[in-house]
Amino acid sequence: MNSMSEKNDTKSDVARSDITREKLLENALDVFGRYGFDGASTRKITNAAGVNLQAIPYYFGSKEGLYIATADYLANIIGQYIGGMRQRMAEQIAALDATGMPLGEAQARLFLNEIVETMVVLFVSKKSEAWARFIIREQMEPTAAFERVYSGVMGPMIGLGRRLIGAIIADDPASENVRLRCLSFVGSLMVFRMANAAVLAQMEWDAIGDKEIARLQQHARRLVAALGPAKGEIS
Repeated sequence: MNSMSEKNDTKSDVARSDITREKLLENALDVFGRYGFDGASTRKITNAAGVNLQAIPYYFGSKEGLYIATADYLANIIGQYIGGMRQRMAEQIAALDATGMPLGEAQARLFLNEIVETMVVLFVSKKSEAWARFIIREQMEPTAAFERVYSGVMGPMIGLGRRLIGAIIADDPASENVRLRCLSFVGSLMVFRMANAAVLAQMEWDAIGDKEIARLQQHARRLVAALGPAKGEIS
């Protein structure tokens, strides 16, 4: 009986430990995004998480360790939403490559439409507010955390976007032209999150609900449809 009780106690301790660590990461993402690394005190983070101040050195070693872990946490969260889609598309493209068949324009547009419809929903969701704040700060003043988010999420998605846009406009995905076109395309979607207040003001919307999301997805599909080689563009 004692052995069974000890095992149950151990499982409970592990569960509590996981919950505490999750609380710290979730609230650190919000606090770091709002105040930046320097402005986000460990007390602000632990108060927001409702845990003891010593939890940060216990789980992460230091504030710096928590910051890096927060970047990994963010990459993992976003990956849960888009990772499966990205992997499925990458595998299908790799299968075409293995047979020597090029990725066709029609298939590339289908893939890109699926991506933009997913990303629009993700960008305008309430949960992505904290993500955006953290990422914007890292874009402006990149630290080691930027590499975690970039290599875990942004880089692979942009790489997939380049491959699809390259197929659509019949240009090398590694070319400067496609890189610029892809970054511009991504920016035209990110505006719905990064400039959310301006979007609401310009569209005269009180909030973004299901109807507004449908309108934004329709607009995103039009952006995909409009992709094509421009006259006189340099490849």
